[in-house]
Amino acid sequence: MNLKKKIIYNRIILKISGDFLQKNNYLDANNDLINNFITVIKNIIPLGVQIGIVIGGGSIFKGKKLAIHNNIKTVLGDHIGILSTIINGLLLCSQMNLHNIHTVIMSAVAIKNICDEYNIIKALHLIKNNHIIIFVGGLGCPAFTTDTAACLRGIELEADAIFKITKVNGVFSQDPIKFPNAKFYKKIDYNFVLYRQLNIMDHTSIILSRDANIPIHILNINKINFLQQIITGYSSKGNTIGTLITNI
Repeated sequence: MNLKKKIIYNRIILKISGDFLQKNNYLDANNDLINNFITVIKNIIPLGVQIGIVIGGGSIFKGKKLAIHNNIKTVLGDHIGILSTIINGLLLCSQMNLHNIHTVIMSAVAIKNICDEYNIIKALHLIKNNHIIIFVGGLGCPAFTTDTAACLRGIELEADAIFKITKVNGVFSQDPIKFPNAKFYKKIDYNFVLYRQLNIMDHTSIILSRDANIPIHILNINKINFLQQIITGYSSKGNTIGTLITNI
């Protein structure tokens, strides 16, 4: 069977939190999770899927929390968060290249001799030639989340879908940790997310994806192994994995 004919998404953007890259001990990389993520990537590359990755800075600093807890200006906190994404991206890129996955890193802020500055023409050329690109630096300016960066990169690179890899199983009516009886949504509309103020992603990212008609999959990091099944249409046959946000 030719799996290449089965895929429903030819080009995807994966948004992952920087939290997943390190263990509780600040100095230790979470090698088990990183290696599992890389194995999943290696399994879907032969399908012909083109992949971009947007990474957050959470394992080091989250700009908003940093500003609140350390009495510094929000803009400065965001700048520190932007730099944190670059550190995380360098770590992930090095690990992927060690596994012989052709990976490059592109930053929204120029850092000479460390990583290439983001350029849409170069990025399109690389991804069309099956290089995996790790996008760091968010959008290069404060007040915009890495979720928004993922959605904008998805639009610019004409991605078929965006996957947010997170700690929860999908979208719920309320925080499922605080409210165990919260309703789980298998498939919902962008406007429903906005209307109900469901905080799975910031509203800017939802609006960007809605207007560009790019579906968003919310997938638990512990179920990352199911990524191939989603890409090959398994979840479209009534076997929903995570939550799909789309135009209904």
